[in-house]
Amino acid sequence: MALAPGAAGGIPLFWPRVLLFGDSITQFSFQQGGWGAALADRLVRKCDVLNRGFSGYNTRWAKIILPRLVGSRDSPAVVTIFFGANDSSLRDENPRQHVPLEEYTANLSAMVRYLHSVGVTESRVVLVTPPPLWEAAWEEECVAQGHRLNRRNSVTGEYARACAQVAHDCGTDVLDLWTLMQKDDQDLSAYLSDGLHLSPEGNNFVFSHLWPLVEKKVSGLPLLLPYWKDVAEANPECSLLGQGGHSSAT
Repeated sequence: MALAPGAAGGIPLFWPRVLLFGDSITQFSFQQGGWGAALADRLVRKCDVLNRGFSGYNTRWAKIILPRLVGSRDSPAVVTIFFGANDSSLRDENPRQHVPLEEYTANLSAMVRYLHSVGVTESRVVLVTPPPLWEAAWEEECVAQGHRLNRRNSVTGEYARACAQVAHDCGTDVLDLWTLMQKDDQDLSAYLSDGLHLSPEGNNFVFSHLWPLVEKKVSGLPLLLPYWKDVAEANPECSLLGQGGHSSAT
């Protein structure tokens, strides 16, 4: 069926974006019950939530690809940077993914500076620390794959503290999962499915703590396109080809 005459004359809609940039914990976040999927659901008709998670990646590789994902003409409303689980691998056991702490710090800072250079100010960036490591469960995974334990929670904590320091120095928000998930000696088995990746409860935990940081950055964005009861019945083009939205519930 052909478009109605004049339908192409509407004002193009700008759809704001929230960009989730990280490793497998981000890549898997759109699975059922994932924290990224929960963000997308919460922001439907306000923002497109884009999953740019890359399983196995570290900040060394992330710094290289970031300019391919974000440019000056497509500036996101929010960017989350969520790396460290791979960077903090033990060098002797996992040299391919390991990134020294000093380089990890420099890479995070460089990514924040790059985003600033293309118009994504520090106020729109959230750094997320790696979650803690449940060593007993992750060691079982490592042994099953034929190698020794290649991460330590104490080392992951050093990278988490470095991430938080970068956020402080650069003026971005930070979500310190490593600290929050271990508060009050919480049993990590509740949050981690295999010792490294998030369980359903872990995904809920990330979403519940990340959402307030994201919400304050997008709170001024309108619901895109009018509420259905506000569409003019006799002449819907007047409502649908203009600009703006309405915040009424569906």
